[in-house]
Amino acid sequence: MSLVTSQVRADDDIASYSLDVTAKLASDIRNRGTSDSLNNPGARVSFTLAHESGFVALAELTTVSDKQYLNSDKYNLLLAGGYRFGDPEAWHYGLGLAAEFFPGGKYKAPSRFDFQNFVPTDVKSTNYDGQFAVLELGYGALEGRIATVISKTYRGANTSGVCGTMMLYMNDPTDALKCYARGDHDSRGSMLYDLDYKYELSSAAALKLHAGYQQLKNFSEANFYDYGVGVVYRLGGFDWGLDWVSPKTRVRELFIAQDGDHERPTDENSWVFSVSRHF
Repeated sequence: MSLVTSQVRADDDIASYSLDVTAKLASDIRNRGTSDSLNNPGARVSFTLAHESGFVALAELTTVSDKQYLNSDKYNLLLAGGYRFGDPEAWHYGLGLAAEFFPGGKYKAPSRFDFQNFVPTDVKSTNYDGQFAVLELGYGALEGRIATVISKTYRGANTSGVCGTMMLYMNDPTDALKCYARGDHDSRGSMLYDLDYKYELSSAAALKLHAGYQQLKNFSEANFYDYGVGVVYRLGGFDWGLDWVSPKTRVRELFIAQDGDHERPTDENSWVFSVSRHF
């Protein structure tokens, strides 16, 4: 890994910055264990700027499927900034804010159901953009992260999206009608939990373990766990990775995307192969 470092002098102090750029290709783009690329290959480019004071900024571009993020330009932009402190070999902490964008991405669906006439009503448009507050806590190679959704929705999850999807794909609409009967809600306040551990097998190889939980506010149907185990090996200047990802969803219909005449589940267990390069 090469590091680009610049120095700025202010009040006789020298402030050091490091910029890390990573390009990655993967057989599937997974987010919280589920596919964002409709089980197809994708790419990600990340830019991380770190200051010796502990300030960190991140910009990340990732390809996604417009069958899942409707009308989108087929990419996701993540921007984040925060502050990290503590001992990397012992207890360390982080606080930050993040925002993700799906340019052009939006959908229209009914937000209410007229039980008297038995028809969905009040169609509204929703985008997939979101903002988060993030807390990190770690000890050595063990890293924990908690993110809370401060935007109105998490990736477009509201009554229109959740109840409408259940109505569309479920053979029995009973649960979808119960969902609509709860009223029109958004998903602000949702919680995302992640726990990661990396064990160095050698100077060139490492074992990765992951566990996560998504707790969606007002829509327990969309809560799920995800697990992963993988290895990464550095060879020829590249990091070669192989991961087994295993999401455990409650209502599979919420993780189905329409691809022409086919319905594609995005929550299946899968091996994911990746190769990345640091610049």
